[in-house]
Formats: sequence, C-alpha cells, structure tokens
Amino acid sequence: LRLFGSERIQGMMESLGIDEDMPIDQKMLTGAIENAQRRVESRNFEVRKHVLEYDDVMNIQRGEIYGQRARVLDGEDLKPQIRKWTEKILSGEVSHIFGENGADAAQLEVFRLRHEGIELPEGALAYSEEKLPTLSREHVLALAAERYEEKERELGEKIMREAERVILLRNVDTKWMDHIDAMTELRRNVGLRAYAQQDPIIEYKREGYDMFEAMIASIQEDTVRGVYTVRIRGAEEPKRQQVAKVTAASHGGGDGTVKKQPVRAAKKPGRNDPCPCGSGKKYKNCCLLKENQKEQ
Repeated sequence: LRLFGSERIQGMMESLGIDEDMPIDQKMLTGAIENAQRRVESRNFEVRKHVLEYDDVMNIQRGEIYGQRARVLDGEDLKPQIRKWTEKILSGEVSHIFGENGADAAQLEVFRLRHEGIELPEGALAYSEEKLPTLSREHVLALAAERYEEKERELGEKIMREAERVILLRNVDTKWMDHIDAMTELRRNVGLRAYAQQDPIIEYKREGYDMFEAMIASIQEDTVRGVYTVRIRGAEEPKRQQVAKVTAASHGGGDGTVKKQPVRAAKKPGRNDPCPCGSGKKYKNCCLLKENQKEQ
C-alpha cells in the first residue's frame, strides 16, 4: 500500500505512523487497498510477460538445436548435409574471387592457404597466371566433392558416417553451451537499452537471432573441416618390453650363470638400542641380559 497506493493514502500512513506489518481494517482504506492490489497484479503480469518473451526466444533456438541432435542420434545419414554445407562455405568465398574475367590472384592465394589440404587437395589451386582465367566456382566445388569421396574411400563408408555424427555432436554441444552463456549475458545487459529509447525485448530478439545464426555457421564450418581432416587410429597390439636386461657384469660371469650374492649378517643392536624382539625395552635389559644369564 505504501508503494502502490495514492499519494493521499501514503501521506496519511506516514503521518499516523502506521507500521508496515500492522493489519488495516478501516473501511475508508478498502478501496485504496483494492486499487493498490490491482496495480501490483498488473505490474507482476508485465514482469511475467517479459520473462515469457525472453524465454520464447531461447525455446525456439533450443527446439532447433535439440531437433538436430535427435536426428543425429537416431542415425540420420549426414552425407548430403555435409556436402551441402561444404558447397555453402566454399561458394560464399569463391563468389568474391571468381568473376567474369577469371580469378584474382591475391584473393585466390588467401583462399588456397585456407582450404588446400582440408576441403581441397594439396596443390589443387597452384595455377600459373596464364591458367587463372580457366578456374571457376564449379571447378572448385568439383575438387571438394572429389576430396570428400577420397576421404570416404580411405575410412570406409560405415566409419565415415559414424565420424560425421560424432564430430557434429561434439561441435553442437560445445558451441550450444557457449551460446547459452552469451544469451544469459545479453539478457542481463539488454535492459539498459531502455535508456536509449529502445525496446529491450526487440533488441534481445534481434541480437539473439544474429548470435544464433553465427553459432550455426560456426558449427557447420567446424564440422566440415573436422570431417575432411579426421583420422582414425588403428588398433595396435600392446608391446611388452623388458625393463632391465640381465648382464654378465651385474649378475655373473661371461658364461651366463648368475652368482649367488653373499648373505650379509644383520647388524647387532647397541646396548641402549630398542630390543629387536619388540618388547619395548632396551637391548641390554632384554635379550642381551637373557644371553648373559644363559652363558653364566
């Protein structure tokens, strides 16, 4: 009531010194209390509405990511998807290099250093100045497809499909967790946009969408590069190795026989040392005393 009541009610409560915990049963305050209650409920409704709007953004993104994971876990064949992502990645860069008059040598060199040995075979783009005009987007995509088929023949179709699923799941899980942290930080700070006359909800949706698209592009690129560079280690038999060799110099003569080492006598305890029998007494008062008595 003190926060959401009218100014007249607030002034009266302060002048009368009414404590916040004191129950109020005067009829004249019933209407003021009802009005304050409606304001409280309206404020809480707006808060819940904003929370739901924030959650809806994450729920849409979460549904897309979990749907992708479910399809992979169900054994979906990812070969068409990998090929599509490869063409998308290469086409986006190739379009800036190849024009009507052929390829730009400087940009092609940057492209070659980035993709040769991964999506493209080594030396595939090592062309002379005269042959640059003969290069094209279709030629680069054909080289990537050939490289993919070569990798599949190297690993085998079954292992290749399993490797694609493992690599994709690893990238999705890692980047999704990072994206959740980034979205939480965005939600914590986006409220300040209101001071710049910007709707925090709209800004959260817009930037959240851009961040999600960037995450998807990163997942696709890292997955493609991982598939083209994957190596499968073969099962190796464990090898037993002798830790130390038996040599003639250390254990015997040149005939291979091992000499017996002389047994050293145990050191006799001193008179005041603890007795080796474990009695807790000194040696002179225990076993030594018994030995002397026997001799006498």
